[in-house]
Amino acid sequence: MNKFFNRKILVACLLASLLPSLLAQSRISIDPKAPGPRDSLAAPPVSRLLQPNKTRAPTAAPTSQQRAAEYIVALVNSEPITNTDVQNRVDRLLESEADASRLPQTELARRVLERLVMERIQLQEAKDYGLKIDDAAVDAAERSVAQQNDVSPDELRRRITEAGISREQMRRELREQLAFAKLREREVEAKVKISDLDIDRYLQEQRANTKADGAAGEINLAHVLVAVPESASEAQVAALKRRADAIAARAGGGEDFAKLANETSDAPDRVNGGALGLRGPERYPPLFVQATQGLGVGGVAGPVRSGAGFHVLKVLVRNQAGGDNVVTQSRLRHILLRIDGARDEAAAIRQLADYKRQIQAGRTDFATLAREHSQDGSAKDGGELGWHATSDF
Repeated sequence: MNKFFNRKILVACLLASLLPSLLAQSRISIDPKAPGPRDSLAAPPVSRLLQPNKTRAPTAAPTSQQRAAEYIVALVNSEPITNTDVQNRVDRLLESEADASRLPQTELARRVLERLVMERIQLQEAKDYGLKIDDAAVDAAERSVAQQNDVSPDELRRRITEAGISREQMRRELREQLAFAKLREREVEAKVKISDLDIDRYLQEQRANTKADGAAGEINLAHVLVAVPESASEAQVAALKRRADAIAARAGGGEDFAKLANETSDAPDRVNGGALGLRGPERYPPLFVQATQGLGVGGVAGPVRSGAGFHVLKVLVRNQAGGDNVVTQSRLRHILLRIDGARDEAAAIRQLADYKRQIQAGRTDFATLAREHSQDGSAKDGGELGWHATSDF
């Protein structure tokens, strides 16, 4: 196991501030008077772009009248971006991104145009550095996309065609995404060094900002609700209050709170032991936050009265804001056997069980078996998948 401060996130934050200086070296000209497209938004990642939309009809070929209306909206180092380029991106975004239609038209147009400009800059930089993506790399990316969508490459191509996207267009976008990744590795990650001192300073600044803002960490509260009807008489309210007091006494005496909630609460969340979920204090009723403010984990408060009735509260989790985030990761290897016409699931399980016995007996090692038998791209690396948090899978 590998426990460490989540420094990769911090490095990413620091690198982001360095990117504008790289992009500023390119010459950009945008025509502010050119009419903008009707809707637009930043481009979705290639995996989202390739998701088929079953309701989409194939894109019709542009008519001569449409082609005549084409005009240049931006120049990037003398390379034009036309209104058609923007509109094609917009149409796909509106089909794949539900939030796209919620932005004002002018804002949508601006975001898509900015994204296209940035992409052209990066592609030109990659070309200047001689970064080339060969067909084999694009083939591997295409297979990876198919695998992510749990379909065969042939089925992926069929769905892409149904979505109105040609295979050539798909491969061009995959090639561009691979070029972007290579450029980042060369221009940013390989050249910019973030020292431990930089990270420590960043952490100190974040802690100082958190204290200055008076921000609080996240909490997870559980509750038992004793509901009080709106038409309840004073005698009924008093009886319900006594019932809530009894529950609070049992909870304070150490009884299992989840069991108490499941047995006695009138709230729908009793099936979850009354747990309300990990969230910031601002997302809890102020009454709950005030009642539990001075309590540590395991503390019980109440009953407190709300419009719904009487609540008995327990603090399940309390995270301090600005603290160091510790991430637990595991270094993984795997052997993948595919289920196909030559091997069914039972056969694959037997084969993997045999590999396990060989490793445990010391007759071979995991990496050797992975290189010889694993049916995915990690085989050449002995099945190596790197370090990952549990949530990655």
